[in-house]
Amino acid sequence: MKRFRNHMIGVEQGDFVLFSDFETDGAMWTGEGERRTRAHLDFTESFRQPPAVQVAPSMWDISNEAFARLDLKAEDITKDGFVIAFTTWGDTKIARIRVNWMAIGELSYADDWDID
Repeated sequence: MKRFRNHMIGVEQGDFVLFSDFETDGAMWTGEGERRTRAHLDFTESFRQPPAVQVAPSMWDISNEAFARLDLKAEDITKDGFVIAFTTWGDTKIARIRVNWMAIGELSYADDWDID
């Protein structure tokens, strides 16, 4: 559990189209080549420390000819941003995916002392 030491809690959220491979016959749609993609997103304002980040598919367009396999997670979380990492495998064909995300964490406060 994350505990926050003051009332300055920030919540930022967004929706991000991770890829749209059906338009270009990309690897996710053809099922050939690397089946992993990563995208870095920056927060509009820095958090005091790395926040808790949750990601979830908000839209996906997949072929009905195979099983739906996906691994979706937030990686490399810093106070300034994070990476959305997506992987699929086997015969899964994904035309496109949009990811919804939310970050919750402590913000800097005017009375904070920066003593190093």
